Amino acid sequence: MPRSARSDARLDTGLFVACLAVAAFAVILPPALRDPTAAALRRTLVAPLVALQRTAEHGRNALVMHDAIVRARDSLALLAQRGASLAAENDRLRELLGLAADLQWGFVSAEALKGRGPGEDYTVALSVGASAGVVPFSPLVAPEGLVGTVLSADPGMSLAILWAHPDFRASAMSADGAAFGIVKAHAGRGASRWLLELTGIPFRQQLRPGARILTSGLGGTYPRGIPIGTVIEERKTSEGYARSYLVRPAVSPAELSAVMVLLPPRVRAGAAGVWSASPPAESVARAGAGIRDSLRRGGTAGVTLVRPDSAATGAAGAPPAAPSAPSARPRPPADTGRPPGGR
Repeated sequence: MPRSARSDARLDTGLFVACLAVAAFAVILPPALRDPTAAALRRTLVAPLVALQRTAEHGRNALVMHDAIVRARDSLALLAQRGASLAAENDRLRELLGLAADLQWGFVSAEALKGRGPGEDYTVALSVGASAGVVPFSPLVAPEGLVGTVLSADPGMSLAILWAHPDFRASAMSADGAAFGIVKAHAGRGASRWLLELTGIPFRQQLRPGARILTSGLGGTYPRGIPIGTVIEERKTSEGYARSYLVRPAVSPAELSAVMVLLPPRVRAGAAGVWSASPPAESVARAGAGIRDSLRRGGTAGVTLVRPDSAATGAAGAPPAAPSAPSARPRPPADTGRPPGGR
């Protein structure tokens, strides 16, 4: 055995013997001397041990309190985070309920499931399919306007493309009905990729920034009057007989947690008056001017459009309009696939 180990063992043994001797001495003391002797020992020999015990107890209590405080803080942070998410989800659901009350019939609501793989930024899977009346080319709409169209429909689900898909096309017109053209995804780079392009406008027709673009109803795919977006600026092209414009979409892909799918009877009947409210021309013009200036500078700081996987909120970067009170709208009928009074 090493010498250091033997010396430590001897020291421990000596301390143990000394403690036994002190204990025996305390036991045999007369009661009159026992309490004064114990008090003297607490003030002298045992005082460091008592202080050490007090410090250890305070440390243990501090650790217990620290763990409790950390758990409470984490719980509050989680509740606050979930509260903001739930509030945003409730606001979105109120807007969808308002749209359902305006449509009244001829639609089905669906959850939009976005993929994360390459090339899935422009497509969504819908939680409804042919068994609910969904057919290919059924329009997808949101409270802000046009979302896209159904590509294929299975019995229980369907696949849809968004307005940002390269194959998306929609017959469009200006809000005053003076100009007609075709809207498609803008083949730009960076943030400008998430803009739309209005083409085929006759050269004699000139649109100003802030002009609202709606579906024209031509072709029978989309009902007339669904908002598509607002004009940002004219795009210079080599065509001498037609004008092209960059359009800020009305719907942001980041908002697509739930959509409405218009069924064929509703498409044929039209959607007049459903999206009749228009934003103030001054605010639309200011928003378009900011994006136009950013594009001219070649930067992206002023472009508020985001990718579908972004955390930005609001339609195309802007906060959603305050929803109307649910009590102020008529409740939609239970059967939303038929017109009121239809059989």
